[in-house]
Amino acid sequence: MSSFVGFVIAFEVMIVLMGLILAVTPWLMKKQECFTVTIPESARRDVRLLAYQHRYAAFMGGITLLSCVVMALGFLVDAQHGTGLAGGILFGVLVPLFASFILMLHYRKRVIHLKESEGWVALHKESAAVVAERDIPTPLSLKWNLLYLAILILTAGIGVVGYPLMPDSIPMHVNMAGEVTHYEPKSPGVVAFPLLVELFMVICFVFCHWSILRSKRPIDSNRPVTSALAYGLFARAQSIFLLVTGLLVSGLIGISFMLSSLGWMSLEAAAICIVIVVLGIVVGSVVLSVVYGQSGSRIMRRLEDSTEMPSDNDAFWKLGIFYCNHEDSSVVVPERFGIGWTFNWARPLTWVLLGAFVVVTMFFIVGIAVLVG
Repeated sequence: MSSFVGFVIAFEVMIVLMGLILAVTPWLMKKQECFTVTIPESARRDVRLLAYQHRYAAFMGGITLLSCVVMALGFLVDAQHGTGLAGGILFGVLVPLFASFILMLHYRKRVIHLKESEGWVALHKESAAVVAERDIPTPLSLKWNLLYLAILILTAGIGVVGYPLMPDSIPMHVNMAGEVTHYEPKSPGVVAFPLLVELFMVICFVFCHWSILRSKRPIDSNRPVTSALAYGLFARAQSIFLLVTGLLVSGLIGISFMLSSLGWMSLEAAAICIVIVVLGIVVGSVVLSVVYGQSGSRIMRRLEDSTEMPSDNDAFWKLGIFYCNHEDSSVVVPERFGIGWTFNWARPLTWVLLGAFVVVTMFFIVGIAVLVG
């Protein structure tokens, strides 16, 4: 029962932290953007825009609270009847994300009307570049991802060396009460299951790292050096955090499952370790977001506001989150609402990458079915 309560608390805290980040997102974006709409920096303190942001945050707070209640009920139903857990977790995770998107669209429409009524337009389309790029911080090199090889080799080594010591039945699933509910007969495929999961996760993390390196660097023409420095610090911090997250999560999932197969660690203990690490990662993500903001916007928050709009590319952002610009050669660009990056959906390479990811995911699913089935 103690582990059950611990799981409930950990998941509830994660939902609260996720809801917190979603609620404060408008304050983490660049000063020239409000609900994905380009505005003059000097307008960001407009009482009407501030009211939109506060209402959005209040709605998100209420929705997050509702999600926590529903997820807690899902845990209770699962504890009594063995069902309801998946639905409760999905509700707790997906509903705040969906609500954030709907609310963003609602207030985006209002900001667009306000922008038109106030006549906020970019008189010129300005761009800038930084000459001394060697002095600007950059994300970690892809070479750092070679550290994943150590994790994969260690996991595979434990499986090969420990295979003769493993019992005839391998525990595969544990419920919230810490009881193993599913076993599989020992076989090379079953033992290789965590290694395949690990490999799939490594591919995903490496691709995310590659995306950061290939991203378009947003530079403010009013302050090119400062904005380039802020983005460089932001991208470097995100790449470091991504690498640490990938090593911890992929390594812990693979190695802990191998140890549980050997009987040296229970699946319940492995699940507790994973939840604790994930909770720590969520906390770290919140701290990183608040400290840097999107594209380093929080680093630049004390600079004097400009009354001009150097550029306005709102037309290229469909629904505020989908960037479609045939004239932009960049495949990866910073998000317009949220922390991170997105794709330029007008570039053919984006669809090639999406197709490749679908193929890799299909191979992973089929591989899991073959190994375990």
